[in-house]
Amino acid sequence: MVPFRIHILGCGSALPTTRHFSSMQVVECRGKLFMIDCGEGAQLQLRRSSLSFERLGHIFISHIHGDHCFGLIGLISTFGLLGRHATLHVHAPAALGPMLQAQLDLFFNYDIGYSVEFHPIDTTQSAIIFEDHSLTVQTLPLDHRMPCAGFLFREKPTLPHIRREAIDMYGIPTSQINNIKAGHDYTLPDGTVVKHEQLVTPPDAPRSYAYCSDTRYMPQLHQAVMGVDTLYHESTYADDKADGAEKYYHSTARQAATVARDAHVGKLLLGHYSARYADESILLSQAREVFDRVYLTDEMDIIDV
Repeated sequence: MVPFRIHILGCGSALPTTRHFSSMQVVECRGKLFMIDCGEGAQLQLRRSSLSFERLGHIFISHIHGDHCFGLIGLISTFGLLGRHATLHVHAPAALGPMLQAQLDLFFNYDIGYSVEFHPIDTTQSAIIFEDHSLTVQTLPLDHRMPCAGFLFREKPTLPHIRREAIDMYGIPTSQINNIKAGHDYTLPDGTVVKHEQLVTPPDAPRSYAYCSDTRYMPQLHQAVMGVDTLYHESTYADDKADGAEKYYHSTARQAATVARDAHVGKLLLGHYSARYADESILLSQAREVFDRVYLTDEMDIIDV
């Protein structure tokens, strides 16, 4: 099975700590890289991860609080210094567009060697904002102090696997493999028809990853992420700060776990920790009282979807 992984580059919240970088992740799917949020130090963390800068073609920004986008202009600069040529696509709430263009005009009044293309997203409704032959990226409206959206990555169904032993047994030429994968039977020279089902095994099930950035608890959110393999949901606070979560439009770890439980997800990743917690194990403990397949994220973690 081809990799579908999440690379955690930063999992802290707005208040910086010595333990965590601000929010940023890279989704690796079928050889392509997609960044979600781009906090301060993004270019440094991307270098530490050993991920290819050239394979990163799209950056998705959930909202324009600084801990989710202050690393963007630095990363764009680093790409230029490294000789990038491919267009970089930035998907973000519309308000970021003029600010990004102003920075580009101010800091790069010369040719940086590649294009930066901005794509405004509507944070009020769910929509597919990226699609290629292998996956889609869909927005998830969230409830924060400013326009904010999460992102849902879904693989498209793949073709079935060829049963190599059956191909060899019937002496079927390799030129026919694509036809068989597409659902066709094969007719032997003597006229015998070998059914498609005899020559293949079922395809891998499509995988999915939902990223729910800064948001107040949304009782209906589980409907939008129902059945995803992996859910990342912010967990800024423990139960002791539930009132603060409501006031500042964030979630507790227990609330994140409630979304995961109600959505029947495969596993839940916690992150966006408040700097007040020197030990995030309290968040893990409270979340596991609701949903048992919960994991804390940390910088440089690599998580299979």
